[in-house]
Amino acid sequence: METMKSARKNGTEDVGSDLSEQIKAATKDNHVRAENTTMMLDYQKGKITLPQYKLLLCSLYEIYRALEEELDRNASHPAVAPIYFPQELARLQTLERDLEHFFGSEWRQRVIVPAATVRYQERIRRIGAESPYLLVAHAYTRYLGDLSGGQVLGKITQKSLGLSSKDGLSFFSFPGVSSPHRFKQLFRSRMNSIDLTEEGREEMLREANTSFLLNIQVFDDLQKMLSVTTEAEDQSEGDAVKSKNMFPSLPSMQFTVGVCVAVTTVGLGFYAL
Repeated sequence: METMKSARKNGTEDVGSDLSEQIKAATKDNHVRAENTTMMLDYQKGKITLPQYKLLLCSLYEIYRALEEELDRNASHPAVAPIYFPQELARLQTLERDLEHFFGSEWRQRVIVPAATVRYQERIRRIGAESPYLLVAHAYTRYLGDLSGGQVLGKITQKSLGLSSKDGLSFFSFPGVSSPHRFKQLFRSRMNSIDLTEEGREEMLREANTSFLLNIQVFDDLQKMLSVTTEAEDQSEGDAVKSKNMFPSLPSMQFTVGVCVAVTTVGLGFYAL
């Protein structure tokens, strides 16, 4: 009940009966936390790197694969049907195009995700099977967030990575949505029309907070993965320099050390970067 108490402190009792407004108020603190993770701060400052972006795409793919498959499976559920917009919002195919652009045709074998991403998708699968109406909270968190910042983040990514075209940036494009502002209004209106018991509404608010917390954990895990990769690369470079100084006239020894360094990198699972 800790999350629920926090939600009430944020003023959900004062924002009226609209579910969308109650979720917005209930998740305010966790929304701010998500925006202030190291990865998101880097993004906002235009410091996103290609390794960061590629790892983020891998996690987004797994999250959206779970979300959209569960939404498809529960499309006729009375709570899911009002906010089911596959033509306008679906992200899975856009992510597949982006992953193929950066990883090649065998990208499915090269997707790397942190443990937090696995927990996120498992949560979505579980509620899709047991409590489908709670998928609304995850759809709200993901899709409206992407619609709100999609255009801006797309431009930031293109500039930060020095991309000459929009290849690899399909995720940020919503060709089926002519006006993000009006569409978000429609989405919220549909959310507000969902018939929920008081208990169901409270569970929805808790699930929305859970969604934000899962996103925060994903960002933090991705940053840790990148930190380990950087440290491994730095260590590899240092070892290579030492080996060159220790064995300047032994090419075969230098080759052996180089192979060991490569195996270490592959063993960490980051060679796909």
